[in-house]
Amino acid sequence: MTLRKTATPPMGWNSWDSYGTTVTEAEVLANAEFMAEHLLPHGWDTIVVDIDWADPTARSHGYNESAPLVIDEFGRVQPDPVRFPSAAGGAGFGPLAERIHELGLRFGIHIMRGIPRIAVDRDLPVLGVEATAAGIADPSNACEWNPHYVGLDHGTPGAAAYYHSIADQYALWGVDFIKADDMLWPYQAAEIEALSTAIETAPREIALSLSPGRDLSAAHLEHLRENATMWRICDDLWDRWEDVVANFARLARWAPFAGPEGWPDADMLPLGRIGIRAERGEPREGALTLAERRTLVTLWVMARSPLMIGGDLPTSAPETIALFQNADVLEILRDSTGNRELLRERDLVIWTAERGDTRWVAVFNTADEARAVPFDTRSLGLGPAPRAVLDVWSSESLPVEAVHEQSDAARSVAPGSSVVRVSLEPHGCVLLRA
Repeated sequence: MTLRKTATPPMGWNSWDSYGTTVTEAEVLANAEFMAEHLLPHGWDTIVVDIDWADPTARSHGYNESAPLVIDEFGRVQPDPVRFPSAAGGAGFGPLAERIHELGLRFGIHIMRGIPRIAVDRDLPVLGVEATAAGIADPSNACEWNPHYVGLDHGTPGAAAYYHSIADQYALWGVDFIKADDMLWPYQAAEIEALSTAIETAPREIALSLSPGRDLSAAHLEHLRENATMWRICDDLWDRWEDVVANFARLARWAPFAGPEGWPDADMLPLGRIGIRAERGEPREGALTLAERRTLVTLWVMARSPLMIGGDLPTSAPETIALFQNADVLEILRDSTGNRELLRERDLVIWTAERGDTRWVAVFNTADEARAVPFDTRSLGLGPAPRAVLDVWSSESLPVEAVHEQSDAARSVAPGSSVVRVSLEPHGCVLLRA
């Protein structure tokens, strides 16, 4: 088949922010059923089981040393049948994927690069070739933060065969999306190419997401486009304003490259009920204010980043769910071009995007205080006298005023101009359409 590229940024749900390494089949299905009923009509269509689904000893707040991962006779991880009862008897994720597909959704899983240490310790055979796990492993290239895996020595033919064996298995299970971790920091070119090649020859189209993206350079752009559907441009992002504001500069660098060739990914949306059994924090309705949540979604949409919700959907607050159901906002994600930062001046950041004669402008206030600003419509790229300016989040029209003489209220605007007056909450934004 082929590595699946997407015409628009992928949209879905991922278990990490809510459940860390501990998510269960029942919890995955509950989120899938909620998505199918409430979010699928708005374009959300992917359910991803994140890390350590093979660890029967998984716990909140970290990883277990020497975890007894469930693996088959060829060193390939299998779902823990206690947390995922439908995987019993060697069925793997097949039954769960089938149920997700019946809901009209795509099914995704998280994997680590390389091969499980437990397979290397047992020196298990590699499917289809005269090689063993110990013979293809590269212990010197181990993950720095997850103790369960080591890299592969791609100078041995068995390394490619191992990746082909896991890609074929995932395809047979019905996996549509793979989030491959520990690929980008440091940059693992050989591992990326080997996994991408294996997916290309697997008997199912599969999208490939690469993580994490700490210090990721655009010098890798062409390689990423050749080998992935999307790639992270930051480390894990949590419900802290400092995490959100740090992505303004990253997205300004990466947004011009976003498109069907590949999608720079600003990480998951830590919105809704998170921390239930996660790596960080206790159960909570994410700590970002409603204004900060709207800013996060607006920035990700204006930059055309993939959107993966981290909150537990059935137990998240209605006002958070409503952020994912605004068709006018999501229209920008799916159908805009020229997405870029237009201005950055102290605590004011302006982004723009367009489609034909339609222009969207997002005005962000990164300061801790509220502010009200009169904008010359020309400075926002809205033209000298737009017929109407709509606040996309509220669907309300903003008055466009003609400035006939200089005044204190509009001292930064020249007479003869048109003005839109914008009120911004602390860490808030407005999203305008002209």
